[in-house]
Amino acid sequence: MTIITHIEDLRLLAHKRVPRMFYDYADSGSWSESTYRANTADFQTIKFRQRVAINMEQRSTTSTLLGQSVRMPVALAPVGLCGMQHADGEILAARAAKAFGVPFTLSTMSICSIEDVAQGTGGHPFWFQLYVIRDRGFIERLIERARAANCSALVLTLDLQILGQRHKDHKNGLSAPPKLKVANLLNIMGKPRWALGMLGTKRRGFGNIVGHVGGVEDMGSLSEWSARQFDPTLNWADVEWIKKRWGGKLILKGILDVEDARLAAASGADALIVSNHGGRQLDGAESSIRALPAIVDAVGQHIEVHMDGGVRSGQDVLKAIALGAKGVHIGRAYVYGLGAMGEEGVRLALELIRNEMDITMALCGKTDINTIDKSLLLPGTCPA
Repeated sequence: MTIITHIEDLRLLAHKRVPRMFYDYADSGSWSESTYRANTADFQTIKFRQRVAINMEQRSTTSTLLGQSVRMPVALAPVGLCGMQHADGEILAARAAKAFGVPFTLSTMSICSIEDVAQGTGGHPFWFQLYVIRDRGFIERLIERARAANCSALVLTLDLQILGQRHKDHKNGLSAPPKLKVANLLNIMGKPRWALGMLGTKRRGFGNIVGHVGGVEDMGSLSEWSARQFDPTLNWADVEWIKKRWGGKLILKGILDVEDARLAAASGADALIVSNHGGRQLDGAESSIRALPAIVDAVGQHIEVHMDGGVRSGQDVLKAIALGAKGVHIGRAYVYGLGAMGEEGVRLALELIRNEMDITMALCGKTDINTIDKSLLLPGTCPA
């Protein structure tokens, strides 16, 4: 039996159990992957202040995100194709998040539909991530479906107007439908646990799209539709239109520049996410953790600032909170758990992160996550 002690153990297990084309989809970046690597590496240069002889009893990681009470200030980020990491993956991840007490965000490009997740979680509120595409009628219908499913926040992704080139996806033939080359078929044959799970579910297409768009009834027609739908004309007027159409809590994802952060705050959105799309869009962009402090300084008094990118531990979460993030979103960290062990793996990933937060807080002499600031960190090691 594999003993899981940290997120890296889950990653290694997911690598063994998930077919290469889907594992690589989640665990890769664009072009040279320099930003993908920097997202994790830049956390390592930030150091904690160890403190002693301080009462460390009654520690709490409980906080709020967008006014919602959470067991820790962490949310599950939107990740496409989760249902290809594990059968019914989005439903399982949402259940784990519900049981643990943190928000789950469903991607537009999910395998399980909005309705699937709503039914699978008993109507428990979750967040829904929206891409801006050319078909505005489809966007309107997605928003209405999210509202009907009791989604409590809309996460609008702004950094995918044009798809970044992801070499591993091209080499693996990842498309809609996937190109099942001989190498891919042989690789899948070596993943019997995954294959049996996929044979046992009916959810193997993009559930939010197939059957909901005229002329898109299968994975083949989806490929043609999706290739022409990402909208390079996206602008702040579209954000305003979506905000009015939705009418609820709105989070803007993909902010990496102070000027864009000011525009996001002025838009009336409730939160922004400092994010470079996990290093999957503009290679050579700044890591999220290094971009975070300047954005917090510029707009943190006016809008809730969250971040994602490179978070692999509870210590990473604490570093982001210390640098001003109100919330931290994890993607790959929970996807590794999902691919490795399904719902139990996601639960375990969340437990690992919370336990690492708790122990690190104790060793730094902190008892309340809501009082953490830069004093948690060693001066001179923090990004400016």
